[in-house]
Amino acid sequence: MQPFSTLTSALIPLLYNNIDTDQIIPARYMKITDKNGLGEGLFARWRYLADGSLNPNFPLNQPYYQGRQILLAGDNFGCGSSREHAPWALAACNIRAVISTSFADIFRNNALKNGLLPVQVDKETHHKLVSLAGEEEKFFSNAKNKSNSNDWQVTIDLASQTLTLPDRSKVFFPIESFHKTCLLKGIDSIGYILEFTPQIESYEQSERAYPYGVKKI
Repeated sequence: MQPFSTLTSALIPLLYNNIDTDQIIPARYMKITDKNGLGEGLFARWRYLADGSLNPNFPLNQPYYQGRQILLAGDNFGCGSSREHAPWALAACNIRAVISTSFADIFRNNALKNGLLPVQVDKETHHKLVSLAGEEEKFFSNAKNKSNSNDWQVTIDLASQTLTLPDRSKVFFPIESFHKTCLLKGIDSIGYILEFTPQIESYEQSERAYPYGVKKI
């Protein structure tokens, strides 16, 4: 898993509340048990037209949103059924963080276990980000403005748990210390346990020496 330290990117706005896991990755893409090819199924019902062609009005298909790594979503992102394929699909499209005012608990846990950072912000901050996305959309609607600009970028710093907006203001976001450690190191829960291999082996040796937990008289 790739370590997560800081991430600077403009936003991909998907400003709907209650985006559930079936919208993130429809059930027909869950026949596989690995992550290969899941990216093409991300938001498939919105991303493709009835004939299978790309929907030109969907953000992920628009040229100036390409290469961005932070998704800005509405409230209660990732609700619905539990499916680890949802964060897999987002990661497969190089999205490394999602910003919302709240996340469904199961999605949040699945995301953190798979290197995807859920950044929960207050409503005021979210409103600022929505306004920023709206200003950017107006900017790019002008045919003369086709190049990306740093004016639209935000920075996520996991170590300090801060989100820096283009006006340089910073807001704090919560994350559990265990998940924070794993993301910073680029390891999952098993990798975390393996870091204690010497202590585990020492304990196992002592158990073999004293199988009943006490020395024999």
